[in-house]
Amino acid sequence: MKQILIRPEIQSYGTFREFAADYALDERDVILTNEYIYHPIMAAENLKCGVIYQEKFGAGEPTDIMAEAILKEVKKYDARRIIAVGGGTIIDIAKVLVLEGGKDIDDMYDKMASLKKGKELIIVPTTCGTGSEVTNIAVLNRTKLGTKQGMVSAGMFADKAVLIPEFLGSLPYKVFATSSIDALVHAVESYLNPAASVFSEMYSVRAIEMILAGYCRIAKEGQEAWKEDAEDYLTASCMAGIAFSNNGCGAVHAMAYAIGGKYHVPHGESNYQYFVPVLRWYEKKAPGGRLDELKDILKKNMEAGGFGRTDSDESAVDLLGELLDRVLPAKKMREYGVVQEDIAPFAQSTVDNQQRLLKNSYVPFSREEIQAVYQSCL
Repeated sequence: MKQILIRPEIQSYGTFREFAADYALDERDVILTNEYIYHPIMAAENLKCGVIYQEKFGAGEPTDIMAEAILKEVKKYDARRIIAVGGGTIIDIAKVLVLEGGKDIDDMYDKMASLKKGKELIIVPTTCGTGSEVTNIAVLNRTKLGTKQGMVSAGMFADKAVLIPEFLGSLPYKVFATSSIDALVHAVESYLNPAASVFSEMYSVRAIEMILAGYCRIAKEGQEAWKEDAEDYLTASCMAGIAFSNNGCGAVHAMAYAIGGKYHVPHGESNYQYFVPVLRWYEKKAPGGRLDELKDILKKNMEAGGFGRTDSDESAVDLLGELLDRVLPAKKMREYGVVQEDIAPFAQSTVDNQQRLLKNSYVPFSREEIQAVYQSCL
């Protein structure tokens, strides 16, 4: 029975300059990135490789249309390596670019199991949330279906995942907050997954500890405190990625895709919508067991960081909600434009399109229960 798989090789560099020199980037390399990431840090290296700016092909999170257009652009290069430098959009698209065996994006979804890697893939995350640098999943908004869906293939694993904290320095606070909350969701959902092993649990717990320590510091010292812990957040995100790449995420992620698909809410922000509400539903439906173990971990780490009181009987889930609200105030779904008429279709879409994730939930979720959680978030 498999316990844990860790791919790819994980490396770290203090600066992009060190990375570029070590990798000897040349004309047969193609960097996929954003222009606002490239110019402040990478442009000074006068690189010989090709550079593709994702935003030239569409704004926001990755869609099938965007990926299709960039795939055609990459075919103009005689590329041996794709270097993805960016957040979740960049990384997910890059994973698609290295695959062979499908004539278009829809065909790739149909043939996921048989797709092969045709190019080397190097991933450099510039946010501290996706953990996607160590997973074999890409999530695209399938515009014809009106929802986001994961494409999964062994060929989508990177060959190298490279952590360079230098890139985090210019992150806007909200991007840091939503991406790191996403990493926390990864760690928690993989910990609660019925398929979790003692090995994946180790990565989940350490990621939770590092992120909560940083959040407690923000609660005490203010928003700018996160920059002192940037390397820890980047590491924690990668650890959470290792955990969920082995176990998969659950109901929080499953529910997040409907609002993300229709109202274009960024992934980390849409996960935040349902994180605490789903945990509260777990408390109501299946108290005890592994959930209690998680709550002990949460409460112990928040108390160690000076958030909460040891003599309080407040639920660890409620305390977590308060801490997250200090990091970034939570929004209701209606603030993104969601209306009552969306609730039932969102629940049905989740059941129809996200079984890959729902099967990993701590306890089974029916369509009616999913709809009730959506309703509580409206």
